[in-house]
Amino acid sequence: MQDVARLAGVSVKTVSNVLSGYEHVSTRMHDRVMSAVTELDYEINISARNLRSGRTKVIGLAVPELSQAYFAELADAVIRAAKAHDYTVLIEQTSTDNDEIATVAAMRRHAIDGLIFSPIALGPGDVSGLSVDFPVVVLGDWVEGSPADHITLPNTAAIRTATEHLLDLGRRRIAVVGAHPEGPVGTSALRFNGYAEALTARGLEISPELVADVPLWHRADGAAAVTQLLAAGTEFDGVVCFNDALALGAMSALQLAGLRVPQDVAVVGFDDIEDARFSSPALTTISPGREELARLAVDRVLARIEAGGDAAESVHVEVGYSLEVRASTVSRSAKPVPAAMEPLLHD
Repeated sequence: MQDVARLAGVSVKTVSNVLSGYEHVSTRMHDRVMSAVTELDYEINISARNLRSGRTKVIGLAVPELSQAYFAELADAVIRAAKAHDYTVLIEQTSTDNDEIATVAAMRRHAIDGLIFSPIALGPGDVSGLSVDFPVVVLGDWVEGSPADHITLPNTAAIRTATEHLLDLGRRRIAVVGAHPEGPVGTSALRFNGYAEALTARGLEISPELVADVPLWHRADGAAAVTQLLAAGTEFDGVVCFNDALALGAMSALQLAGLRVPQDVAVVGFDDIEDARFSSPALTTISPGREELARLAVDRVLARIEAGGDAAESVHVEVGYSLEVRASTVSRSAKPVPAAMEPLLHD
């Protein structure tokens, strides 16, 4: 900066004002400084500037696994939202850690200003791990006593909507894929509640043989779950999956078994990843408003950063959702199954 000032014949302070966008600098002075900047190929030392301000202009994003399309697309949305505020995003993958909550405190070594944390599961015992000396915004279900802001998805309402969609099409034997093998836990429990509420409201019982437990929410797990249902001779004419990866796997297994989607079995997912629009058939799914989720998360963590650690009650915000109806539930070449029609599976 001293070299630029010397070449332009101005003070270092004037150079600083020009490069900082200070509005009370004459056009002539601005042009002299920028001409010197160009001639010297000068670049601002952003790290030094941030150290002087006490901030790194970096926020962290911790997600379970980037190999899952949903988290990769979420990361993309967060990066774009942060860039609008001149912030950089540092991404950490937590699936390799035995203790997911330990990632929160460990992120401090990266000198971030704040953290957006998307855990697989968060329980009451994890609350103490959210008490750190930098702002944390959790993308996940609210936990009583949490010191962090939480932005949640309407898990129960959304899956209820997805299940009701199949019921409205006349489907009556609806399988559900995504239940946790060890019983009701976190997001899986909330989404199962939505499935159960939809059936109960229509006077239908929850059949245990239609509930498929899976260890993970990957394509392979969705395919394995449906394959097991078919091998057991379980009759079903609809499938509600707790994410799109499970749904894509389920559709693959159905088609390999010679069943038509949606004529024989209608399938609905959750997440509205890009693959959902280009699968064959295109997947009906719940769109959780990923752009809104990312924007709210970035806005909340930056608001906490700007507050400078001032005490404030944690905030709980729930985003909206929509049902994106596509060919996996409503075929253009076939009418919806009448409500009175019995489930039909072809051998």
